[in-house]
Amino acid sequence: MCIRDSYRYAYRGGAHLLLWGMGLILYAIGTFAEFYLALRWSAAWFHLWYLGGAMLTAAWLGQGTVYLLVRKPAWLPHALMALLALGSVYAVWRVFATPLDSAAFSATMPVSLQYKQIMPPGGARLLTIPFNIYGTIGLVGGAIYSAWLFWRKHILRNRVIGNVLIAIGGLAPAFGGAFTRLGRPEFLYLSELLGAVVMFIGFLVVMTTRPEARRSPMSGAGGRAWSP
Repeated sequence: MCIRDSYRYAYRGGAHLLLWGMGLILYAIGTFAEFYLALRWSAAWFHLWYLGGAMLTAAWLGQGTVYLLVRKPAWLPHALMALLALGSVYAVWRVFATPLDSAAFSATMPVSLQYKQIMPPGGARLLTIPFNIYGTIGLVGGAIYSAWLFWRKHILRNRVIGNVLIAIGGLAPAFGGAFTRLGRPEFLYLSELLGAVVMFIGFLVVMTTRPEARRSPMSGAGGRAWSP
């Protein structure tokens, strides 16, 4: 999926494709880090798990949705992107600078159940709040706005369905984490798998294109119009 998004971005442009691809890379890093930490301890992979699995993924996916849907004012997506990029750089530095208590780690428990004993309170742990709030607003708010906008105009139904699927997929691990805190950690890995699959389908649906039967006069000589 990351390769597909990168190809589409290089061929057709669109910042939302690049950002969705980066969000999915973060998702993959967090998921692999969680798998690795189920086998053995690694401070580096713990930091990467926290960045990809708990902090940045939803925000970057949400930023992709912002670029897809927000057209006016034109400067707003770029301003939010600048803030997200600066915040992400700071978050990476802050997370990797956080001391960890490796003695509190146990490979027999999901890392999501024990990270509070491994990381000190405050600091990097508080950074998850603004990133996840922004990501949730971007994903869920974007899905709702997309559904309302395109339903009202009776166009681009694929973007409505695709954005809803991306929102569901991006939030699926949160539901798995809630079940984990309720003592049912077996649902965490299932939710992560389903989240990746649902997001993949959502990306495909959003980017479904159909060539027009006739050339558009605005497409130029030899050009071809596309209807997303």
